[in-house]
Amino acid sequence: MNQEANDPDVQGAGAVASAPEATVDALMDGVCDDLKRLAAIPSIAFPGFSPEPVLQARDLTVALLRDAGVADIGELNLPDTAPVITGSVPPPTPDAPTVLLYAHYDVQPPGDERLWDSPPFEPTDIEGGIRARGIADDKANLMVHIGALRAYGGRPPVGIKVLFEGQEEYGSAFDAYPPTEPELFACDAMIIADTGNIRPGTPTLTTALRGAAEVFVEVRTLNAAVHSGEYGGAAPDALLVLLKALATLHDLHGDVAVEGLHREPWHGTALTDDEFRALAGVPHGTPLIGSGDLGERLWSGPALTVTGLDAPPVDRAASAVVPHARAKLNLRVHPRQNPQEAQTALVRHLRRLRPYGIPLTVTPGDAGPGYEAATDGPAYRAAHTALRRAWGTEPVHIATGGSVPLVSGLARAVPDAEILLFGAEDNLCNLHGPNERVLLSELRGALLAETVFLAEYAATCRAGAAPADR
Repeated sequence: MNQEANDPDVQGAGAVASAPEATVDALMDGVCDDLKRLAAIPSIAFPGFSPEPVLQARDLTVALLRDAGVADIGELNLPDTAPVITGSVPPPTPDAPTVLLYAHYDVQPPGDERLWDSPPFEPTDIEGGIRARGIADDKANLMVHIGALRAYGGRPPVGIKVLFEGQEEYGSAFDAYPPTEPELFACDAMIIADTGNIRPGTPTLTTALRGAAEVFVEVRTLNAAVHSGEYGGAAPDALLVLLKALATLHDLHGDVAVEGLHREPWHGTALTDDEFRALAGVPHGTPLIGSGDLGERLWSGPALTVTGLDAPPVDRAASAVVPHARAKLNLRVHPRQNPQEAQTALVRHLRRLRPYGIPLTVTPGDAGPGYEAATDGPAYRAAHTALRRAWGTEPVHIATGGSVPLVSGLARAVPDAEILLFGAEDNLCNLHGPNERVLLSELRGALLAETVFLAEYAATCRAGAAPADR
């Protein structure tokens, strides 16, 4: 006799697998109601904001997890860090894999509330979606995980580990924590639900993240400012020295001209020029900088931005030669390049310069690694099947220029786990901006994709892919 035929866990998983669309559609009203409850809480884990709403969001999230069938719920409390919710559901069978589900329950500050069409923490129905701060980033993705657990009545066909962070937006001690306690995060695959589709309706897996590094460059040329009429023309202007140095960082096309930084063609899907202009707010007629396709410029090549400049402001400028100037540089690097190596290359470039014969003081700052996923394993194959079913079209692969330090930390903690980044956001959702929204079609698609993935991945492992030692 086939023992699986009498196993209620397997039977339940089979019922969902045979009709996942109907299962998910029946859940959507409840998922949306609970998403609105969660989004109404201003869980901003930034200095200067009350910690009470963050704890309120934590409590509601824990209650939703418990109602979804997760009995084993805990908490990580790290220094100066909002609580990290943990939980687990044991694998239903010895050959079932374990999947870690990540999301975060904190949100960005709303910014200037006058720019919002409705109060940011009053979730508002709009055509095809819901508007609120944090509704897409990342509370919709959190509800995708909870909805998938509901789809299986809390008894999914895989083991589950839950990791819901409470201070992702500001950064915390948790970013570097996973490699220190790798056994807590041991699993076969992870779904990092803090991303979404390149455009609504296009199922998307994010497979690479650029690394980042900071460098400070400073010039001091005079003891104090001196009269520009009396001394200008011979007295060295610190701002001119700095600007001449900064101008060497890019070539005539706007490509980064620092030796030792990796760049290669991007072979996945990329934004169109018009999509990028709309997202970045670049007016037509203003050229984009750099050469090559957008994927290469944004994801598989370096980018250098002057994010800060200390110099006299125009409105208070005196007729004087500037004695001191300083700039902060943000460097984004190829996902596979060591960020310290790239930072060293930039520091070396700047220290070699002597604009007008004057040396620069160059100081390295923080650096964080990127990430590039291996996409040929059983979890990725199951994810492709699941996303194709959810959206009815072939999934695409993209990268992101933003760094997600936790992903590299989890990759170091569990190097053999496959890491999948997908979710209910989309590039037009206004995350971090006014009028952030989530589309119901994207929320349903992500929930359906995760529900199908859990069944598909379990079946793949039963067919012969042995789960990792947990």
